[in-house]
Amino acid sequence: MSETVLTKPKIGIVLSGGGARGIAHLGILKALEEFGVQPTIISGTSAGAIAGAFYAKGFSIKEILAIVKSGKFFNFSSILIKKQGVFSMKGFENIYKQYFPKNVFSDLKIPLYVTATDIMKGEVVHFSTGNLSMSLMASSCIPVVFQPIAYKGTYFVDGGVLDNFPIDPILNKCDKVIGIYVNSIKKEVEAIHMNDILDRSFHLALNNNLGPKIKKCALFIEPPDMSQYGIFDLKKIEEIFEYGYQYGRTLEKEVKALLGE
Repeated sequence: MSETVLTKPKIGIVLSGGGARGIAHLGILKALEEFGVQPTIISGTSAGAIAGAFYAKGFSIKEILAIVKSGKFFNFSSILIKKQGVFSMKGFENIYKQYFPKNVFSDLKIPLYVTATDIMKGEVVHFSTGNLSMSLMASSCIPVVFQPIAYKGTYFVDGGVLDNFPIDPILNKCDKVIGIYVNSIKKEVEAIHMNDILDRSFHLALNNNLGPKIKKCALFIEPPDMSQYGIFDLKKIEEIFEYGYQYGRTLEKEVKALLGE
């Protein structure tokens, strides 16, 4: 009588946008690694796309965290300020090319989908081939803060504007999806500062459209109260990472069940 060989399901991972909150993705990915999760495909928006690209290339979580903490991505002295008062993302291109010398999706060890918003056509675009650095800049181009990215004959802004949880590109390319969303907000607050109104309004709108996508996940991971960290809260990199990691560690039972263990 032959023994039945159990194969682990092919796991896809979706990484939301969220600015500095995206650092929590790294902590959660570390916890998932410790539970034996090895994704076969990744989809990400904005900060999630950046984290996903480095992870898909084969950088360790420790290496990615060190790159983020080095400050290269957030050293605005290397980015030109234009006359209209917004930043150009051109300075990021050389940074990406340093870590991704071939600068193409096909050089990644894990297939990756990067989501951006075509601001001219008002459409979501999912990149999975071609120029990696341009795709990542398009995906993370925060409106008003950065000039739109000119690419492929049109202009792009942050993928989170239209799709901050890009699950659709990978649904038919894996057995089960783990979704990681780092924009949870407190439902009730006693006071709110003017500086926080735009950020809170934006994420209330994002959360409002999240429900149907959550149902498509085998496991949806949403660390609570992520709104305690601002999207530019770069002084708390280590804290945000640890917050994500510790929350991820609480999900061992759910992850093991998903893996069939």
